[in-house]
Amino acid sequence: SQPLASQAGAQILAAGGNAIDAAIAANAVLGLTEPMMNGIGGDLFAIVYEAKTGKVYGLNASGWAASGVTADLVAAQSPNGRMPQSGVWSVTVPGMVAGWDALRAKFGTKSFDELLAPAIYYAEHGFPLGEVTARLWNPAERGAGNAAFKATFAPGGHAPKAGEEFKNPGYAASLKRIAKDGKQGFYTGPTADAILATISAEGGTMTAADLTEFTPEWVNTMTTNYRGWTV
Repeated sequence: SQPLASQAGAQILAAGGNAIDAAIAANAVLGLTEPMMNGIGGDLFAIVYEAKTGKVYGLNASGWAASGVTADLVAAQSPNGRMPQSGVWSVTVPGMVAGWDALRAKFGTKSFDELLAPAIYYAEHGFPLGEVTARLWNPAERGAGNAAFKATFAPGGHAPKAGEEFKNPGYAASLKRIAKDGKQGFYTGPTADAILATISAEGGTMTAADLTEFTPEWVNTMTTNYRGWTV
């Protein structure tokens, strides 16, 4: 539902990039245009088929729980004793940027500076919100008790409506740090400091080491044979 993301991927292909380059560029734009579905605060999973070798690679870039988080602690903080689906206790170390870095290092051909340029442009200059995204945006607004969240995703005190122009200069600044310094531009420095400060203010326990020590894991994929096809 986001043609700007598809267009960003197509532009990278036209400039000589491969499928991995295009996927990262499109993913970065989706973090702007569909923030309730995607984003550099979340995780990344990938299955990559390399045609020239016939090999399949699996990447698990899902972040681990913060230091100090235990099942008993989370249960004590939850009204019903179950795992919360929102709020600080549902937040894990963001794995997406480390996943981008791992994919680019193993398969990519383009720099982060080039791959993130479309997302940075739209974050700074704005884009018109699509109808599907606008309908999904409202529920995200209702649970927002954080001031920074409201300022970013409910500018003017309300969620943007279909057709309204939306900008996210903070996202552009975060992407620029990644474009300049790679994954360290996210897991250290101003972006990391803002993540830790926000989580701390909400009562969470994430540390700087949780961010800097995170490493994605290349894994073997599960396979089966279905009517002669390897799946």
